[in-house]
Amino acid sequence: MSVSPLVWALTIAGILAVIAADLFLIHRNDTREFTTRRAAFWSSIYIGLAVLFGIGVWVFSGARYAGEYFGGFVTEKSLSVDNLFVFMVILTRFAVPKQAQHTVLMAGIVIALVLRGIFIAVGAAAISTFTWVFFIFGAFLIWTAIGLVRGGDEDEFEENALLRWAKRVIPTSDDYDGNRFVVRRHGRRLVTPLAIVMIAIGSTDVLFALDSIPAIFGLTTEPYLVFTANAFALMGLVQLFFLLGGLTDRLVYLAHGLAFILGFIGVKLIFHAMHEYGVAWAPEIPIWLSLAVIAGTLLATTAASLAVGRKAGDKAAPRRLPVHANPDARADEADAAATREG
Repeated sequence: MSVSPLVWALTIAGILAVIAADLFLIHRNDTREFTTRRAAFWSSIYIGLAVLFGIGVWVFSGARYAGEYFGGFVTEKSLSVDNLFVFMVILTRFAVPKQAQHTVLMAGIVIALVLRGIFIAVGAAAISTFTWVFFIFGAFLIWTAIGLVRGGDEDEFEENALLRWAKRVIPTSDDYDGNRFVVRRHGRRLVTPLAIVMIAIGSTDVLFALDSIPAIFGLTTEPYLVFTANAFALMGLVQLFFLLGGLTDRLVYLAHGLAFILGFIGVKLIFHAMHEYGVAWAPEIPIWLSLAVIAGTLLATTAASLAVGRKAGDKAAPRRLPVHANPDARADEADAAATREG
């Protein structure tokens, strides 16, 4: 796939323009809570942009590359749903006000997008030079899949080294001040806790890239498609956070579905590496089969999760989410309580 520097520049400029519009036009001076209705509207806008971009890839580069893009986008979007659990824990742990959650998530994702771009560039260079890197990526994805199946405390959040350093070194105020990241107190310039949360979101999302980037390289080795699929998945992550706040606790089989997808892509990477080294029996899995496996797995796990939730009456959800994660959660609980009292 031949992508000129001009197309790269226009693509990055377009992505930055969308992010700027979200930060400075849509959300500027808006102190309202980001409700489920607003999240659904803007999620549809972002998904529509991602689909339109994929259609553009189809028109200008053909069905093969369009399939690779859509496969990468769907995979990144699916992995991001599981990542939302940790984001919810972070926002609750730092007691981020509801009206400031959209701002801090967007800022953290901008940081993650820049760092992921660097990671993608390094990964693409390594793959183009060393074929054996596919073995490493494939083995890592299979190991990650096994870890997902074994399970663990998904609501656990451990501060990474960057976050601990920031909290120790950066002068920080005690209280939030709306959506501001920097304030002046007694002649000193201090960052607010919102800036610390932004670092936590951004650095944590980069850790998520350790499985998502190798996964998308298993679907396409085109750096342009890898970058754009990641960008569109990240840009809509904020809206997805608020949209799925009341639904994520129902997706009880999501981790198993993602484990199967990562394991499948890991095997695909290993087969590809073996094929490159001349192993005749190693098959090359086509992109249409990868798309079918990914889409079928997500549909099956979502349907099974919702069916289990209905049968159980939603009395005991395996994953409990913080109340602060969903802007409408307290109102829903109040309405339910009033109904019971009535």
